[in-house]
Amino acid sequence: MERGSNPLGPRKDDEMKHELEGQLRAGRPTHVEEAVEPEPPADDDIRVDPGGPVPPRGEEREHARAVAEADSLRLELARHLERAAFPTGRRGLLEVLEAHHAPDPLLEEVRKLPENGEYANVTEVVKALGGEPTV
Repeated sequence: MERGSNPLGPRKDDEMKHELEGQLRAGRPTHVEEAVEPEPPADDDIRVDPGGPVPPRGEEREHARAVAEADSLRLELARHLERAAFPTGRRGLLEVLEAHHAPDPLLEEVRKLPENGEYANVTEVVKALGGEPTV
């Protein structure tokens, strides 16, 4: 006698095995009603790769990459800045980032900002650095 974690029990197992016996032997659905079976794809149907969505091409790929980079920069800035830091300019941003021990690559990006710029939030900083606006 098998002992395991089967919640159905041996009687229900035998019952289900009997119900599925025809389908298991045939290797295909055995429903009498045609509407119950899945419809096979037509010859002119668009084939979809089951691996996932189709990757973007050309300009779409570049735009998607630019948006992803802008989002990444926005996230890094937001991690090291608080709302009280705004509105501020380049010098104020650098002071806050240095006080929060921001990584050097992030400091280098902020150093690219113009001296006379005034920024109300992280999104304006990213736009001033040439980041793509998110949709």
